[in-house]
Amino acid sequence: MSTAIAILGGVGLFLLGMTIMTDGLKAMAGSALRTVLGKAAATPSSGAFWGALITLLVQSSSAVTMTTIGLVNAALLTFQQGLGLVFGANVGTTGTGWLVALIGVRVSLAAYALPMIFIGVMLRLLGSGRASSSGSALAGFALLLYGLSTLQEGMGGLAQSINPADLPAVLGVPGVGPFSGLVGLASLIVVGLVMTALMQSSTASIAVTISAYFAGAVSLEQGAALIIGQNIGTATSSALAAIGASATAKRLALAYVLFKVIAALIAVVAFPLTAALMRRLNASIDGMTLLAAYHTVYNVVGVAVLLPATQWFTRVVERLIPSKQTALQRALDPSTLSSPVIAVETARRMVAKVLSTATTSATTMLASGTRPAMRNAAAAASALGEVRDYLSELTEPPETQAERLRMTNTLHALDHTLRLVEILADNDQPGQPARVASDPHVAGLCKEAMDAAQSVAGSIIAESALSAHATPIGWNVSPELAVMLADLEEAASKLAAEQRDYRAATLAAVMPGKLTAADAFARVDAARRLDRIAHHAWRASTHLFGCDDEEAEDFAANLDDMG
Repeated sequence: MSTAIAILGGVGLFLLGMTIMTDGLKAMAGSALRTVLGKAAATPSSGAFWGALITLLVQSSSAVTMTTIGLVNAALLTFQQGLGLVFGANVGTTGTGWLVALIGVRVSLAAYALPMIFIGVMLRLLGSGRASSSGSALAGFALLLYGLSTLQEGMGGLAQSINPADLPAVLGVPGVGPFSGLVGLASLIVVGLVMTALMQSSTASIAVTISAYFAGAVSLEQGAALIIGQNIGTATSSALAAIGASATAKRLALAYVLFKVIAALIAVVAFPLTAALMRRLNASIDGMTLLAAYHTVYNVVGVAVLLPATQWFTRVVERLIPSKQTALQRALDPSTLSSPVIAVETARRMVAKVLSTATTSATTMLASGTRPAMRNAAAAASALGEVRDYLSELTEPPETQAERLRMTNTLHALDHTLRLVEILADNDQPGQPARVASDPHVAGLCKEAMDAAQSVAGSIIAESALSAHATPIGWNVSPELAVMLADLEEAASKLAAEQRDYRAATLAAVMPGKLTAADAFARVDAARRLDRIAHHAWRASTHLFGCDDEEAEDFAANLDDMG
């Protein structure tokens, strides 16, 4: 009974430590996780490398996977690029196995873990920002080590009642027939799968396996067989999480499951050779290290096989799970709300697309003098309403002050774009004469503003196509963009001043009988509308790049410094 309690307690402490440590590391990474993943995934190969490295650092393949889903939904990454990150995450998550093999089962770390827990908790309670997050990571790491020590004690007691001979013999062991060996291998694979499915952590189940081998409860070959099953078992959590999720989440979950199954099939076919090689190496390398290496090599081989076939693999997954969602529905996936930074970036890009559509409609109106089709304005307003509702579902605010400012600016841009769309929608009938100011200079200034706003919005939309040199996350005001924003501000400011003069001149024309009062007010109203259109386009554009009112007013003055 005490053995079972020690094993269960050790696993529980290990899982708790992993959770706290992962949360702390993710908080320390902050938006850098999303930014690095976006920049790193220009190609599937670079995505796999950086996906593995980042997963190793934050110790959470699920964090990398969920961030990847958000990047794909926001069109920051293609599905094919996202697959590279998911493949790499499978390799990075094997890092903790090395920690268990090289340190955890060799040294009793309980005496060191307790002071580390105290220091970590003090940092967590008394610190702030990254210091607080580092305290959580340290306390979680110490709990993980303490859990390993407890697990090691429990496995020592288990080894007194269970030995390798009590478990099924596996394929590749001398004296074991092919059929019985294959049955034994399959049995242990199923046991490993169930272990991971119950614990919801392949790292914890592999720690149990390595500890069991260290205690003598399982043989080297039996431990390798359990690792195959445990590696497959990690896909169960992804499969469950994909139920009711977006098509993108389902596709990545399916890709994750297929990757695990294909890697397992390769491991089973090669198991007799692998078992013989591990026995030979065991003469000079201890078994714990071999099991950790087997876990890593197992995943590396799977990535090496699938990575060159990523394009084909992508087509297969997309055919198996076709998407009926619109681009807007895919982008506003509720699963991305777990990352406020990605949610804000997604909303920003959707606002930019609507702004581009609205300014195009305004340009058409100015060129033809007729109102564009009303359904475009209605659809734009509906899309902005969905973006507003999407942001309303955010339960956690962004972590840093800069990210909170970006969210505020995105909300400002959303508000100004919605007002612009409402003005364009108005109550006029499609094809009927639009209320455009008769002064060509006023209309020309408005058209200049619309052209500049279109260019600004287009620069954001163009960021969707990642290349090796592209900046996947915007908010960077380049000299070229500063020129566009300055031109937009200048046109809007001139139009505001011109509108006031135009109003006075138009109303004055009533006295000598050049205009009727009704005509004069109609022209003044049209000029006022153009002024508001230009103003909202200007403010939406500047806020899309995180510029407040003071910054927007200084653009023209700063052009020389930037150039």
